[in-house]
Amino acid sequence: MEITLALIKPHVLRNTYAMQQIRALIAQNFTVLDQKEVHITKELSAKFYAEHRGKFFYHRLTSFMNSGPCYALILQSEACIKKWRGLLGPTKVFRAVYSDPDCIRALYGLSDTRNACHGSDSEESAMREIGILFPEFKLDAVSREVKKKT
Repeated sequence: MEITLALIKPHVLRNTYAMQQIRALIAQNFTVLDQKEVHITKELSAKFYAEHRGKFFYHRLTSFMNSGPCYALILQSEACIKKWRGLLGPTKVFRAVYSDPDCIRALYGLSDTRNACHGSDSEESAMREIGILFPEFKLDAVSREVKKKT
C-alpha cells in the first residue's frame, strides 16, 4: 500500500458541486487516512513549493494558494500516487481538456496555476508534503496497521 497527498485548491473548495464530485471520486478509489481544511499561509506556501522558488510561476502560485482555504487529504491505495495523478490528468488544463476531458483538471481546472488539485509526484515528495501539512501524522502507525492486515 502506498500513500500520497491530495490538495484541493482554493477555487475548487468554494465550488460545492466540484467538491462533492471530487470527494466521491476519492471515496471510490482510496482510503482516506486523514483530511482537513488548511489555510496555506505565505510561510507554509514557501516551504511547500520550495523546489519552484525562482521559477517564473512561483509568485503567482504561492499567492493563489494563499488566497483562501484548501482541503488536504492523505490517500492510501495500491499505486496511490500513479492512480491519483491519473485521475487528476495533465498539469496544464488546456492539455487536460483535449487529452483527457473527463479528468479532474479538465472538468474543474481554470489555468495552469488554478488546475483544481495537487498530487505528489513521488513517494519522497508525498512524505515531505504530508509532513508539512500534517505534521501530527505518524507514518509508522499506518505501516504497522498495513502489516497487521497482510
